[in-house]
Amino acid sequence: MEPQQIREGYLVKKRTVLNYWRAMWVVLSEDGLEFYKKKTERSPKGMIPLKGATLISPCQDCGTRTLVFKLTTTSKQEHFFQASHVEERELWVKDIKSAIRCLQGGKKFARKSTRRSIRLPDTVNLNELYTQLRDQDDGVKELKLEQENRIFNHCFTGCTVVDWLISKEKARNRAEALMLATGLLNEGFLQPAGELSKDGAVSGDKSLFLDQTRAFYYFADSGFFCEGNSSEDESLVKDEFRGNIVKQGCLLKQGHKRKNWKVRKFILRNDPAFMHYYDPTKGDEPLGSIHLRGSVVTAVDFVPDGGQKIRRRRRPVRDHHLR
Repeated sequence: MEPQQIREGYLVKKRTVLNYWRAMWVVLSEDGLEFYKKKTERSPKGMIPLKGATLISPCQDCGTRTLVFKLTTTSKQEHFFQASHVEERELWVKDIKSAIRCLQGGKKFARKSTRRSIRLPDTVNLNELYTQLRDQDDGVKELKLEQENRIFNHCFTGCTVVDWLISKEKARNRAEALMLATGLLNEGFLQPAGELSKDGAVSGDKSLFLDQTRAFYYFADSGFFCEGNSSEDESLVKDEFRGNIVKQGCLLKQGHKRKNWKVRKFILRNDPAFMHYYDPTKGDEPLGSIHLRGSVVTAVDFVPDGGQKIRRRRRPVRDHHLR
C-alpha cells in the first residue's frame, strides 16, 4: 500500500552541495519528503526520510533569510526549506511534525480539526496572538510615521507592541512582552522597518525586538511601504504597494521573450489592485507588476511551451500566462 500523500507545493530549498537556493516542487507523504526539479517530473531529485527526523522552525541558520525551517534526519543530514509567507510555512511545519509523530507512535496520519501552532512560551499561540494584534478595532494601530525625512506607512513602534501586550494581559511585565514580541519577529509575523529595527533584527545569535519609540515595525501581510527623498515618478510606483495583501504564493509564469516557465512568488493586493511577482530564491524587490484594473482573467486549457512558434496578436495589453 502506497504512503498517503499529505501536502504538495512549491518551496525554496537550499542545495546541500553547491550552497544555493532553488525553487522545488515538494511532496510530503506519511514517511518522507520528496522534492522535484519540476512539478511534471516523475522521478524525484531526492527523498528525505521522516522516521526519527527532527524539525526546527523558525530556523535562523541562514543569515537574513526568513520563513525557513530545518529538517534533520537520523544520519544528521540537514535540509533547509523556505516558504513564501508565514501561513504557508505554518501549514508545512504542522503537517511534517504530525507525520513524524505518527511514525514514532506507529499510527496512521490523520489531520486534526484543531492543531496548535508553534508557541513561545508553551502556553502562547503566536499565530493566534498575531491575529489579535492585527484586529482593526482592538489591536495595534497602523500609522504613518516619519523619521529622517522618510515616511513609513502602515507602521508602528516597538514600544507600542510591548505596551499592547501588557495592556491586554498577554504578558505580566515588559521583559515577558519583549520576549513575545521577539518571538513574533523571529516567526516573521512582524517585520523591521527602518535602520534601527533592522540593526536589532540581525544583532546577536537571535533576532532582537526593540522596545523603543524610534524602532519601527510592520505586519508581515500589511500594505507597508516607505517613501522619502524620491521623485514624483518613484512615488507613483510606490502607490502600487498601498493595497493590503489579499493572497500570496508560488505559481509558474511564462516569460514574454523566451516563453519558458519559471517559478515565481506572487503577491496580490487590492485598492489599488496589483499583482507583483518575485524570484522566490532572492530578495523582496519585485521582478514586475501587473495592474489589474481593466484586466481580463481567462482560464485556458493549453499554452504553448518555449521553443514553439506562436502567432502574435496585436493587443493593447500584454498577456500573462500563469499556472
